[in-house]
Amino acid sequence: MADLARFRELLAEWNERMNLIGPATLEVYWNRHAWDSAQLLKLAPEAQVWADLGAGAGLPGLVLAIMGKGRDGFHVHLVESMTKRCRFLSEVVGELGLPATVHNARAENLQLAVDIVTARACAPLGRLLGYAQPYLKAGALGLFLKGQDVAAELEDAAKSWEFEADTVPSLSDPRGQIVRVRRLGRARKV
Repeated sequence: MADLARFRELLAEWNERMNLIGPATLEVYWNRHAWDSAQLLKLAPEAQVWADLGAGAGLPGLVLAIMGKGRDGFHVHLVESMTKRCRFLSEVVGELGLPATVHNARAENLQLAVDIVTARACAPLGRLLGYAQPYLKAGALGLFLKGQDVAAELEDAAKSWEFEADTVPSLSDPRGQIVRVRRLGRARKV
């Protein structure tokens, strides 16, 4: 809990210098950010190695790393293409001694062996699946935090992708869903 509280403090400090999260959402940090991110562990309790694509403010990646701290073999890869956000992520990882690595790179250009690939507020599902494709193709499970427009995102993604997916209601927000993707391939052109 102390690490989650310190993460909130660092998020507030850095948010004054750069846009990491909506300033008003700091007031609801525990439910909107911490619990929303941590709930993913319940869906994959045995998973050891995670990749958070478009890690940005470290949601869900830094929360997952905090929750997995001290667990043998647990590691989170924080993948972010914006250098200034990588500085923030590195600061939090270093200060809290988290089992995480920050990658200043585009997700689709990395080759990381992971159990779970996740993202939150990174991109619409159709584009996100393109970023996640190398991980899913290598056998990772996708757990993507999405909002109330998940049905439209799934429908749109199906125009470009063939995938096996289901949705799990969010425990932190009744409007939210977690899209669980098990298989992914390009849609066949008719």
